[in-house]
Amino acid sequence: MFVIAHPDDESMFFSPTINYLASNACNLHILCFSTGNADGMGSIRKDELHRACAVLKIPRQQLKILDHPNLQDGFGQLWSHDLLKEIIQEEVTNHDIHTIITFDNYGVSGHCNHQDVHRGVLKFLQTNSGRNIKAWELVSLNIFRKYFGPVDIWLSILSAKQHPSKVIIINEQPWKSFKAMAQHLSQWVWFRKLFVSFSSYTYANTLNRINA
Repeated sequence: MFVIAHPDDESMFFSPTINYLASNACNLHILCFSTGNADGMGSIRKDELHRACAVLKIPRQQLKILDHPNLQDGFGQLWSHDLLKEIIQEEVTNHDIHTIITFDNYGVSGHCNHQDVHRGVLKFLQTNSGRNIKAWELVSLNIFRKYFGPVDIWLSILSAKQHPSKVIIINEQPWKSFKAMAQHLSQWVWFRKLFVSFSSYTYANTLNRINA
C-alpha cells in the first residue's frame, strides 16, 4: 500500500515503484490522506487521481482518498500523527496489507504534509510491531541529484552498493509516468512538466527499509 499526502504524489514521486510492482502483478492499494484542496480544487483533483490510477493500473476500488477536516492540504496544516496512525491501521486491517511504501522524514520536497505522513506510518509501525508489516521509505535526494534525470540511475546504483539496506527500482516505462501525471490537468503547468521531465524520481526510486 502506497501512503501519500496529495493527489499527484503517486505520479510525481512513486511511479517507478508503482510501474514495477504493477508489471509484476502485485496487488496495489493507495491511501491518499487529502484531496489537495489548498486552492479549492479538491473535487477536481480527486477525479484526476482516479484517472491517473487507471493509467498506472491501480483498481479504482483500491484507491482511498480522504477529505478529513483535520487532514487538509497546506503548508500551514499540521496533521495529527495519532489520527494518521488510526487510519493506516484501519486500512491495513481491512485490506490485509503486508507492505507499506511512503515518504521518508524529509518527504522529497520538504512539504510538512509529506513529513507528517512519514511520522504517521512510523507511529503505526511502533504500535503494531507484532504484525510483521514491512515498510519502505522513498529516499529524498539532494538538490543536485534531484534534477539529474535518467543520469541519476547510475548514481543511485552506486549509492545502493554502499548501503545494502537500500533498493533501487528503475522505471522501464517512463512514458507511463508522464501520461499518469498528465491526468492531473489542474497541476499540469509548465514547471511541473519540466519537473517530470528532469526529475530523478521519474526514472528511478531509491527505497530504504524502515526499522521502527
